[in-house]
Amino acid sequence: MSTTFAALGVSDDIVRALSDRGIDEPFAVQALTIPDALTGRDVCGKAKTGSGKTLAFGIPMVERVTSAKVGAPRGLVLVPTRELATQVAAELEVLGTARDRSVQAVYGGTDMDRQIKALKKGADVIVATPGRLIDLLEREELRLDEIEIVVLDEADRMADMGFLPQVEWLLRRMPAQRQAMLFSATLDGEVDHVIRVHMKDPVRHEVESDSVTVDDMEHRFLHVHQLDKVKVAAAIAGGAERCLMFVRTKRGADRLAQQLGREGVKAMPIHGDLRQTARERALSDFSEGKLHVLVATDVAARGIHVDEIDVVVHYDPPEDHKSYLHRSGRTARAGTSGIVATLVLWDQENEVRSLQKRLGLQAPLVEVFSNDPRLANLSDWPDDTEAA
Repeated sequence: MSTTFAALGVSDDIVRALSDRGIDEPFAVQALTIPDALTGRDVCGKAKTGSGKTLAFGIPMVERVTSAKVGAPRGLVLVPTRELATQVAAELEVLGTARDRSVQAVYGGTDMDRQIKALKKGADVIVATPGRLIDLLEREELRLDEIEIVVLDEADRMADMGFLPQVEWLLRRMPAQRQAMLFSATLDGEVDHVIRVHMKDPVRHEVESDSVTVDDMEHRFLHVHQLDKVKVAAAIAGGAERCLMFVRTKRGADRLAQQLGREGVKAMPIHGDLRQTARERALSDFSEGKLHVLVATDVAARGIHVDEIDVVVHYDPPEDHKSYLHRSGRTARAGTSGIVATLVLWDQENEVRSLQKRLGLQAPLVEVFSNDPRLANLSDWPDDTEAA
């Protein structure tokens, strides 16, 4: 049964701000968590990227935080990546305007002095990566002793990237009497430790149907030849609106983007060694449809939140079945399905067969060359395709 934001207890001004953006019905994770969060309870939400969790914590935060003094924010959202910081801040700014609450993003890889200057204008809520926030605290540009609400977003990703010791260091510098919310695709291991140590009797909510499975996508395993591999990738990209290609290394991402360019395919890499402005431009162009292909490493892809990616290409096969699902899930966001293609060289066949077994997939390994017309439309794949 559908509900409304007003029925969840959200104030009229926030409801109007949401409605102005065409957001009238809450997603499952929002309907589950917002009522508890509005009462001040600590909340754990188990939900994946793309489930609508930014508003699940953003609405209660903007509703509840009071106005802050310069240098002493009242609300804090900790995120794992620079890209996520800018995206979360943009969503919260829209809500903040309705309640006269200012939002500022702070993250590494950009000029710290410019961020300090922005903070000195005042910020009620800060969205931050842990490393940059610690830098600002150590320079005494910020303090955390007046935090009323703290959110840990994508806590599992922060664990994967080794950030949880920094997160815990930051949590210890906040008042004991504050509300905490945590959102994560998993709530076990190191994430469970943070919950037990730093949250008070949290209510837990899980969005049951939210995990991506192999059934949410169509899978193609393509046996390619080394000298023809870039051309095969270019042919696939030529038949897609938005194509996300995965490689294992930063250098490999740069190289593939250049090689695709020589094949007439507009592509840009995204990885940790790029300047922040370059990363943001690539993501923005890709999201708006100006850029055809994004070439990503696994870590950089965690900051990519773009719907309507119709083809994911594993240019380099993933390390394991979890990586396959995480990468591939980019094309199965918010209820849509998509195509996943894995390019396999002759010496990777055993590795890929093992991967298929772990995934429970029985898909043929099909030999293709770059002039194969089927590559232009992988969704219209003949049922009688022979395995290589």
